Amino acid sequence: MANSSCVTEFLLLGFSSLGELQRVLFVVFICLYLIILSGNLTIISVICLDHGLHTPMYFFLGVLSTSETFYTIVILPKMLINLLSVLRTLSFMSCVFQMYFFLGFAVTNCLLLGVMGYDRYAAICQPLHYAILMSWRVCGQLAVTCILGGFIVSLAGTTLVFSLPFCGSNKVNHYFCDISAVIRLACADTYINELIIFICGVLVLVVPLIFICISYGFIVSTVLKISSAEGKRKAFSTCASHLIVVIVHYGCASSVYLRPSAQYTTGTDRLVTVTYTVITPLLNPMVYSLRNRDVQLAVRRMIMKTRFSVKSF
Repeated sequence: MANSSCVTEFLLLGFSSLGELQRVLFVVFICLYLIILSGNLTIISVICLDHGLHTPMYFFLGVLSTSETFYTIVILPKMLINLLSVLRTLSFMSCVFQMYFFLGFAVTNCLLLGVMGYDRYAAICQPLHYAILMSWRVCGQLAVTCILGGFIVSLAGTTLVFSLPFCGSNKVNHYFCDISAVIRLACADTYINELIIFICGVLVLVVPLIFICISYGFIVSTVLKISSAEGKRKAFSTCASHLIVVIVHYGCASSVYLRPSAQYTTGTDRLVTVTYTVITPLLNPMVYSLRNRDVQLAVRRMIMKTRFSVKSF
C-alpha cells in the first residue's frame, strides 16, 4: 500500500490548537487512562478468579473488558505523548496498523454488545433452555466470531482507505488515524471507497443495534408478565448496565460514522470521538461495578483473600 503513496508519514494535529491547555488535558487523560486500565483489569481478574462469576454474562463482560483495554492502548498512549511533544508524526505503516487495530477492537465491541443483548434475552425469556442456548461451547464460538468478524471488517475498511494514493498534505486533523480524517487526505476520487465504508458502518452499527432492540422488546414483554415487583426489579437490573453502555457506545459511534465525510467537522468529531475512545471504556467497569452486586461482592472477596494472604505471608 505504501508504494502507491508519496506520503511517508502523517502529522497528527490533535489538540495542537489548544496551546498550553494541552498540559491540562494530559493530566486529565492520563488519569482517565489509568482508571480505565485499572478498572478493566480489575473486572477481568475478578471474573477469572471468582467461580461465582463463571457464567455466560460475565464471560462476555470479561471479553468486552479485554477488548476495550487493548482498544484504549492502541489510541491513548500516542495521544498522551503528542500532548507533550512538538513532533507529532506517525509513520505511514504505523498509521495503517493503528487504524486496523482501532477498528478491529471497535467493531468487536459492537458485535459483543449485540451478543450480550442476546444473552440477556435467553436468560430472561428462555430460562429453561438457557443452559443449552448459552453453553460454554456456544459462548466460545460467539466470542471468536465477534473477534474474527471485527478484524475482517477492519481489514476491509483499512484496505479501502490505504489503497488510495496519498500525494498531498500529510496533516491529519485528529489525534489518531481515524478513517474520516485520513481518507480526506487522499489525492483521488474517494466516493466508491467511502460508500463501501459507509455500508460496512451501517451493517456493523445498525444491524447489532436492531438485534439488541428486538431482544429487549421480548425482554420487556416477558418482564411485564412477572407478577411480583421484586422479580421485575431483578430482571431489569441485570439489563440496566448493558443498556447504558449500548446507548453511549452506539450513540457516539453512529454520530461519527453513519454520515457522509462531507459533513465531517473536526472540532465536533474530536469531542465525540473522545467520548467513545475514553468515556465508554471508562464507563464500562464503573457501570458494571457500581450497579452490579455480584461484581461488588466478588471484588470484596478478592480483596479479603489478598489481605489474608499478605497477613499469612
